[in-house]
Amino acid sequence: MKHEITPEDILPLEEFARIRKEERARVGALKKNRRIEVGPHATFYFESYDTMWLQVQEMLHIEKGGDAQLKDELAAYNPLIPNGSELVATVMFEIDDRERRQRILGKLGGVERTIKLRVGGETIIGVAEEDQDRTTAEGKASSVQFIHFPFNPHQREMFKRPGTEVIVGIHHENYSHMAIVPESVRAALARDFD
Repeated sequence: MKHEITPEDILPLEEFARIRKEERARVGALKKNRRIEVGPHATFYFESYDTMWLQVQEMLHIEKGGDAQLKDELAAYNPLIPNGSELVATVMFEIDDRERRQRILGKLGGVERTIKLRVGGETIIGVAEEDQDRTTAEGKASSVQFIHFPFNPHQREMFKRPGTEVIVGIHHENYSHMAIVPESVRAALARDFD
């Protein structure tokens, strides 16, 4: 499992354009077992080298910013690739209606500090990406959160064990929901560990 995208991993624009459809389909198939809905609005998208590689390729394909853009994209997306001892999730609060979204997010300040995984009875507290504040001074949460789940060696071994109960949850006073991770998702995410 690769933990970092390098400039050498990036295909030239023309080459990527030729295989773009196939790569989007390939990574889309991988994502099916890396997604979990938690409550009515939050969806966890567990990232990987492949999901982030495609994201970088797509950004370059769309914006065509060259080497300067590549440097920025790698700086933005490499931290979201699991390092071999963690899982990393993009948590999105997906609410179509703008006014309703503003109202709900306005009550979720600090939600990024309430996200947890429970693996075989042990709790792993999510750590928010610190690239920027995800809650405004007024207490409004961002609709997108980037969360790292650092595992100790024992927790990694438990997670890898088929049939281990894994629960993902948000425990905010205004949004408290949990979901059991399906076995197919647990098995796919277990490959993120060294």
